[in-house]
Amino acid sequence: MAHANTVQCPQCTLACSDEAAYCEHCGAKLGHHKPVPWYHLHRRMYDWVLAWAYRPTAAIALFVMSFAESSFFPVPPDVLLMPLVLGRRDKWLRYATICSSASVLGGIAGYCIGMFAWDAIGPWAMTHLSACGFTQERFDSVQAAYQQWDFWLVFTAGFTPLPFKLITITAGVFKINFAVFVVAATVSRSARFFLVSFLMHKFGPKITPFVDKYFNLLALAFTVLLVGGFMAARYLG
Repeated sequence: MAHANTVQCPQCTLACSDEAAYCEHCGAKLGHHKPVPWYHLHRRMYDWVLAWAYRPTAAIALFVMSFAESSFFPVPPDVLLMPLVLGRRDKWLRYATICSSASVLGGIAGYCIGMFAWDAIGPWAMTHLSACGFTQERFDSVQAAYQQWDFWLVFTAGFTPLPFKLITITAGVFKINFAVFVVAATVSRSARFFLVSFLMHKFGPKITPFVDKYFNLLALAFTVLLVGGFMAARYLG
């Protein structure tokens, strides 16, 4: 039970200062939570994923959601990875490994969907999954980009907030080199999830607001600089 000048975290139920914006134990946001309207489906799904972090089967949920996010699920696994590491900071390597390996396996599944099943499910996906990035305009732009930047396109989508599922499936649709795809997916997904997990392990709840707000922007900026550096070396060397 919370003591004077404290509040109970709605997620981990431990006592926190009533002046804190985030729980010092699990990083959950404190204070009044405005009810989410029923039609905000993406936010409601986000909250549903977050709730799994406080269940005994959290590690299994992390694997399943990381796998699914690489081919169709709209919520990134970072949402679940962050509170899991905050709850058991000594297991940050284990959780990062689970998240990364499941995401790469899910990416391979997405590649297989694109290569072997897209002719059958493509029209349905274009009609019903446009919110997840499956639009004809995006497919056309991705196809053009693959002709020059197959590795870097997969890497960028794997490390940044770009829709990774769109890239995994189109990689199969356009039949890019499978080995290149697997290497790019492994490097990018591992870099992202190990970095997030390490930050949670090293700095704890105090860095949660920063990562939650700025990580995707910083990841995108880092990738632009990295790809730009390789391009400069290629054309100036």
